[in-house]
Amino acid sequence: MDLTRELLRAHTRSQATKIADYVNDNPTHFKVLVDTFLKGPYRITQRASWPLNLCVERNPTLVKPHLKRILRHLQEPGIHDAVKRNTMRFLQFCTIPKSLHGNVADLCFQYLQSKKEAIAIKVFAMTVLSNIIEKEPDLKKELKIILEDQLPYASPGFTVRAHRVLKALGNS
Repeated sequence: MDLTRELLRAHTRSQATKIADYVNDNPTHFKVLVDTFLKGPYRITQRASWPLNLCVERNPTLVKPHLKRILRHLQEPGIHDAVKRNTMRFLQFCTIPKSLHGNVADLCFQYLQSKKEAIAIKVFAMTVLSNIIEKEPDLKKELKIILEDQLPYASPGFTVRAHRVLKALGNS
């Protein structure tokens, strides 16, 4: 299957599902999808993100061999919001290796504290951080401070997710 051609054909649930079904649990097909997602341009990245997310939701272990490369890509200057947003979205479903906790947490904290980042990026970063905090509880206080500081000025979407995360973090 020519993924780029298929991605350009339509941006629908059925097309995303068709591509995700093609990739299935095949690491080679998944690598091609990741490469396509990272290569761009924007429209391809946007459309590749949906089947990529479906694949990671179905089988989160597929993305593990690609995480370092994806994280390096996120640190490049001028990276499009679609890449940030969709990467944070699928990281919610992954068990991030302990060796990458620091890198992922740093990125998430950067996104949360930036006034320029889109709300969706911040919301997904919040959830990724709360998942990391289950294994790295020392980060809990920092996340709580950042969220509580932003709540009075936050959008409704940010506020709902922040309250949910704060509740999950508890009072400690």
